Amino acid sequence: LWSCWRWRCWAGISAWGWGGIAVLWLRLARARPRRRPRRGLQSRPRPRPRLLPGPAEDTRGAAAPAASAAASPARAPPLGTAAAGPEPPLSRSGERTPGEGRPGAAGGRSGAAPGPGPSADSRIPPAGKAQEALQEPYRLGSLLGSGGFGSVFAATRLSDGAPVAIKRVPRNRVWHWGELPDGTSAPLEVLLLAKVSSGCAGVIQLLEWLELPDSVVLVLERPERCQELSGFLVERRFLPEEEARGLFRQVLEAMRHCTSCGVLHRDIKPENILLDLATGQLKLIDFGCGAFLQDTAYTQFAGTRSYSPPEWTQFGWYYGKPATIWSLGILLHQMVCGEHPFRRGWNISCDHELSLPGRLSQECQNLIRRCLSMLHSDRPSLEELFRDPWLQDIDLP
Repeated sequence: LWSCWRWRCWAGISAWGWGGIAVLWLRLARARPRRRPRRGLQSRPRPRPRLLPGPAEDTRGAAAPAASAAASPARAPPLGTAAAGPEPPLSRSGERTPGEGRPGAAGGRSGAAPGPGPSADSRIPPAGKAQEALQEPYRLGSLLGSGGFGSVFAATRLSDGAPVAIKRVPRNRVWHWGELPDGTSAPLEVLLLAKVSSGCAGVIQLLEWLELPDSVVLVLERPERCQELSGFLVERRFLPEEEARGLFRQVLEAMRHCTSCGVLHRDIKPENILLDLATGQLKLIDFGCGAFLQDTAYTQFAGTRSYSPPEWTQFGWYYGKPATIWSLGILLHQMVCGEHPFRRGWNISCDHELSLPGRLSQECQNLIRRCLSMLHSDRPSLEELFRDPWLQDIDLP
């Protein structure tokens, strides 16, 4: 009996001791601080390769991240050395030049670097003194569209019943400001519209603008019976060449006017072209991604990615005028073919052969292929487009 009792006592004492040690170890383990992973060392998703996206990746003006060619020497593109060409000249100071696109997230709609650019037309009045200045003369109507850039409403001017469009942009979406000739600080979009709003029927007119505590408001002309060219093309599928010639010639007139004013639109696409259904007159709208025109290369993108030229996709730079011709080639293709020429995810290379419908005339096919040349130096200038055989003898509205 004594042996049995002694064994039981020893077993109980041992179990109690080991249990206490285990509990103490668990408490110490829980109290021990855990090492948090460093920010930046966390696992990140693999970046996608930079391909030329198709129409499904319409960013409505969202700017891609800055990608300087000088900062990315490893980009040996498949276009070959001929396509690469020389490195784009940058400003002597190495900073952004005044025409470069806005950086930042999607939705910012002002498109050039900060600071005043060339002086705007002084006929545009400075910002209104009070909110009542806008509320009294206009009657607000239905919502025409909205997005990262803000909202656009139909409205009526009470003094004469004229239809107008009122674009309201949150102040935190206005990335870049400059100065009007009278010294008034104004968003870049106002400065650009001030320079192009007269002298061409093919560009939307800025009637006035107003700076509110939380937003900037632009009052723009609005044809009474109008439709975006994108919706017009959806209804018609594609346009006959004769009809497309007249419309495309109007777009060229608007672009020549903007260029002569020192303005680069940077977002030419059917959604940014209004068609007056009563007169057939086209109007170029939405200069929120625009910039002042410069001779040196842009190293930031603003606009719609599916309309970006291959030199931006491959090298991270582009020149304003050749990039405009590229987007005009895509626009013409959409007019006569009813679709974007490049499918989503295609990586365009030098040996890429553009397939065009056989129903198109040879002159029309040649013009599209010239505008969509892979080498930016091979694309025609605006003046050369005006002399193209396909665009002769056109009656404009």
